[in-house]
Amino acid sequence: MPVFLQDKSKLSLLGYYAADFSSNGQLLMVRSKGKKHVNSTSKRTCVCAEQHAPEGKRGRWRCGCHKLDAILEQSRAFSLKDNIWAQIVCDNSQAVSRKVELIPKVHHIHRMGETIFQLDVHVVFYGIPVFGGHHYSLGFKSSSEQVTNHCKKPEWVKDLNRKRPYLDLDAVILSINTANAARVFTEANYSAKRSRAPFHFFCMFSILTWQLLAILLASFSTIFYVILQFFHACLIHVSHSYIYVALEKVFSNTCKNMEIRCCQLLYWPVILKDYGLRSQSCVEYAEKAAFHKHSMWASLVVDLLLGNFLGIILWSRARAACVWVSSFSENATNYLLRTGCVWLMGNPAGFKLNTELAGVLGTISLIAIQIWSTLWWLLGFFLIHLIKVVAVFGSLFGLTAAAALIIDTISLATTHVSALQWLLTLLYSWQIQAVDALWRLFRGRKWNPLRQRLDSYAYSVEQHVVGSLLFTPLLLLLPTTSLFYIFFTIMKTTISFVCIAIQFGISIIHATPYIKIFFWFMRRKRFPSGLWFEIVLCRRNATNSAEVKSADKTVSGSEDPRHCRSAVLVSFLHSNFLSLRQVVWPHYRNVFSDVSRSSIALSAYGVLTGKRTPSAPKIGLPPTLPWVSIPYKEYWRLCHEAVLDCRQDCYCQLHQ
Repeated sequence: MPVFLQDKSKLSLLGYYAADFSSNGQLLMVRSKGKKHVNSTSKRTCVCAEQHAPEGKRGRWRCGCHKLDAILEQSRAFSLKDNIWAQIVCDNSQAVSRKVELIPKVHHIHRMGETIFQLDVHVVFYGIPVFGGHHYSLGFKSSSEQVTNHCKKPEWVKDLNRKRPYLDLDAVILSINTANAARVFTEANYSAKRSRAPFHFFCMFSILTWQLLAILLASFSTIFYVILQFFHACLIHVSHSYIYVALEKVFSNTCKNMEIRCCQLLYWPVILKDYGLRSQSCVEYAEKAAFHKHSMWASLVVDLLLGNFLGIILWSRARAACVWVSSFSENATNYLLRTGCVWLMGNPAGFKLNTELAGVLGTISLIAIQIWSTLWWLLGFFLIHLIKVVAVFGSLFGLTAAAALIIDTISLATTHVSALQWLLTLLYSWQIQAVDALWRLFRGRKWNPLRQRLDSYAYSVEQHVVGSLLFTPLLLLLPTTSLFYIFFTIMKTTISFVCIAIQFGISIIHATPYIKIFFWFMRRKRFPSGLWFEIVLCRRNATNSAEVKSADKTVSGSEDPRHCRSAVLVSFLHSNFLSLRQVVWPHYRNVFSDVSRSSIALSAYGVLTGKRTPSAPKIGLPPTLPWVSIPYKEYWRLCHEAVLDCRQDCYCQLHQ
């Protein structure tokens, strides 16, 4: 039983359920599932009216409760001390449906020392929650879907919200989801033992197949574990060298995704291993644990399939891809960068720029572009090998690792654009800050860094003269610097957008709940959201005259009990289901958490003022786990037990 439910429940006897009786003391005929009339004569269900029972052996108390055996009478006494006891009888006067042939009817209830006969009864039928089938949930709680009401609420609404609810619905739903746990495990073990006799050959074949699969997967995983441990030891040995530090900075995205993938490959037996029955006692908890357990390997399989698809295409079309990349980089260099710099050195869009400054900035830009183009032309024969390396990365480690390597390669190939944009950003920001400071000088204001405000200040005549001499050329040279800065900022932003799009694709591949999407299409009942009642019967019943006669001495008041009527409401409990957006969106929330209006506004402000902004927002990647290092035999045993635990889970789910 879950810990939350242990503090709110206890074993108790709430009442007694027996067959109904007529006014002459005879038992009613109860119709069973086989449509045969059965006259119940059991000691606990055969109840005679008090006036027809022999002296000293009466079967009912004066209130109408049936006399039970010693143990149940003791429980009844304790229940009466707790001010609750219910007498329930069968009512076969009207069948509700094929599944429900008898409706329980409350005879009377003891509460707070009083016997109550006139009761409105609500009978709720619900399907027993089963793992892999369905369970119940109160609803999908999302603050984004709540409607904001700006109208002032009355005081009685606030008092109603502060009032403690009559029923703890969380505990009720949790108890319903937990009610079938013991029976499921008992029947699964019993049916497993019972089915081995007639199907001994098939059971032995299934066990042998799972054992061979467990040995094969454990051996393969152990070999991969040894290889990863060897490479990890080599990286630790050279981690303090300058070459390793430089490569780690250049290929930072690749290293991050490789670390995530290696941790997933090492920790899969730990995640799949079953650590007891506590998580499976509640169907809702068992469903969440199962989705969490299988989400990692599902994401890994999809990533590897996509990576192999990309790897096969790149490996078979490596030469064509090499030609396309070379042509694209040559066209981008000649028709965008070189032509753009020459255009800025003239009169771009009719602006009259400073010829000398534009010539200096344009010449520096063209020299940097030419040097980098020559360097990449010398290293061009490595391009086809680089494409094959990306294909191998995709086949071995998945599409995310290959995409991360592509991002780092794009960043490395466009280093000259980043360097020129950084240089022009530095020049532009210094010029903006100088113009701003000189403008404050003319206004007689000075920036106070301690109080973060502008204070009045009396400048000298010499300061005003020097400020005037510096302000004029800086202001006139600002358009030339601004155009070069805008051009290279656009180039850098375009490259950053390409990298950001690939990074978001990597994060979406990691965050997509593939196992939930699959089961949402196959079995939507595993995703409940809210409850609703299907009313199948609503009628009022007159109280039985024999019951009234036996309770004349206990019912007080001027109202005649023979005229009391009670309402009976019969309903079926059903669940609503989550939509596909509600299933997927909580997993994507971390991916788009840093993309907001405030972040876009800050980025735009940083571009206008010349302040450096991060090239890409932080994206939601799976957390990296500590590196596991255990003996090889222990790791093999852990993998073997994890596969066998999956077999046990599949067997239990099939029997449910």
